[in-house]
Amino acid sequence: MNEKKIYCQFNEELSVSELKKKINPKNRNKHPKEQIERLAKILLKNGVRHPIVVSNLSGLITKGHGRLEAAILNGWSSYPVQYQDYENQEQEFADAIADNAIASWAELDLENIQVDLKDLSSDFDIDLMGIDSFQLNPNFEPGSLDHQGKLDQRKQVSCPECHHVFTP
Repeated sequence: MNEKKIYCQFNEELSVSELKKKINPKNRNKHPKEQIERLAKILLKNGVRHPIVVSNLSGLITKGHGRLEAAILNGWSSYPVQYQDYENQEQEFADAIADNAIASWAELDLENIQVDLKDLSSDFDIDLMGIDSFQLNPNFEPGSLDHQGKLDQRKQVSCPECHHVFTP
């Protein structure tokens, strides 16, 4: 069995079979198979860093449906759970949706991730970053501060026929 390491605070560990009963039918985030496979790999390597969140109001999962699927894929029999209070169903629903939606607003700075990777060991597994289809560019060399913005400068071109000068 794949060993589970826990590095987060939680109230208790619940069995996977008990957690399956708490799947929220209003969970609107769909997890493709490839995402769950990558998450399972990340959990094995980095350990559990986030518990599954269960509402004290409804008894249902509000955050962590993907983590539950990854735990099942890893063959784990239980997973850490944190219980949270919600004032009402609207607050619970909004928190569950926002957990997934707000992350989609972010944009990864892939250029600077390339820079950061140069500081890591050569055997670093880039899959552990969770970026879909990320390719390490071994020839990537960041420009200096003096070069910033120069690629955006437009050059003037002269027409070989009429010699009119224009900026493409």
